Amino acid sequence: MQRGDSHAREEAVEVVNRDGAGSVLLLCEHASSHIPARYNGLGLRDEDRLSHAAWDPGARAVSLHLSQALDAPLVASRVSRLVYDCNRPPHVASAMPDRSELVAVPGNFGLDAAARQERVDAVYAPFCQAVSDIIAARKQAGLQTVLVTMHSFTPVFFGKEREVEIGVLHDEDTRFADAVLAAAGALPHRQIERNKPYGPADGVTHSLKIHGLANQLANVMVEIRNDLVATPQEEEAIAEEMLTLLRPALAALAAERGQDA
Repeated sequence: MQRGDSHAREEAVEVVNRDGAGSVLLLCEHASSHIPARYNGLGLRDEDRLSHAAWDPGARAVSLHLSQALDAPLVASRVSRLVYDCNRPPHVASAMPDRSELVAVPGNFGLDAAARQERVDAVYAPFCQAVSDIIAARKQAGLQTVLVTMHSFTPVFFGKEREVEIGVLHDEDTRFADAVLAAAGALPHRQIERNKPYGPADGVTHSLKIHGLANQLANVMVEIRNDLVATPQEEEAIAEEMLTLLRPALAALAAERGQDA
């Protein structure tokens, strides 16, 4: 990789604990609300730039706790999902949406092919390459890999309150999601549901498909209601709850493979 390419990737992607030897690889596609200066704030109102439309509040913080606890590499986008949503393929409108729930995104109105391709090259491609590089390195090192993508969601969507607190999402490969849900009884105070508040039909499993299924990796997408991670203390507490779900699921998966957890 040339120096300029490396710098561009560093601007777009954060990689934490690259050489972590635990069995989990964490992704956080909506980790940041940052909009690079060249996009002129996308024409957003000030109150929208830090709203859930621009990023997943708390998701990166919880991911960092999990990365440390599980010795897991973490790949996180450094750019707002309103510039490019790294959990969407380039050909769909929602990759660069002109509206997110009630938030209009003027800077995404009428993007031509060249403008869309610039964002693919600047944001999406470096993110995907970072993930692919880690998966390849782990395979070469003989490490088993379970893909876990971390997200948060708003408690109220289009005026409707959401009761689910933690969503466990999957596409056609359900094995790790099943194992995570099997551990949900350890958190009786939490409302934990399968494929809620979104599911495959909503187009949210892109990362699971291109990084997980395509590489035959067990995988799951986690959605945490963002009012549960509003403070650093809550972020740490929810990370501990996630470990309560993930650790037995990882152990169960390892047992199926005939390995030590």
